[in-house]
Amino acid sequence: MKPEIFVKNNLPHAKAVELKTGLSAVATLTQAALESAWGDVAPGNMFFGVKDTDGVNGNEQLITTTEYSSRANLKFPVIISVTPVLLNGRKMFKYKVKDYFRKYNSPEESFNDHAQFFLRNKRYAEALKVKHDYNRFFEEIAKAGYATDPNYANTLKAVSKSIVKHIK
Repeated sequence: MKPEIFVKNNLPHAKAVELKTGLSAVATLTQAALESAWGDVAPGNMFFGVKDTDGVNGNEQLITTTEYSSRANLKFPVIISVTPVLLNGRKMFKYKVKDYFRKYNSPEESFNDHAQFFLRNKRYAEALKVKHDYNRFFEEIAKAGYATDPNYANTLKAVSKSIVKHIK
């Protein structure tokens, strides 16, 4: 979906989360845009790539994804491939896998759960201290391990520029 339409469709959800939690609507929309390819890849209204840790209670779906690690022996429900790569001068392993992700009844439910994910997890305490500054928030969630992509914070910052220009 085009960025303009993505923002128009999802800004109300991000604004509602911002009002309830103080998490920046720009940060929320940016993550949703990146994690769902601007809404084009959001099976089960899964806009944020939040993993389902148990894979057994009916609110999960098994989806193909890419993960990065410095270790070559990670476990996933299904491993498709593991390829050594060099990222930012570091030897890493690129995993193509199937893993369990949450699914939701609506985009609104996904946006609300995403906010609660940050609020419930102590590892995001530093990020919550800067929740109104989306660029610093991106840096802190990346440090805390939200995604395995070593360029996650910079990618979010780049995507946020498209978000900001479509917010009216």
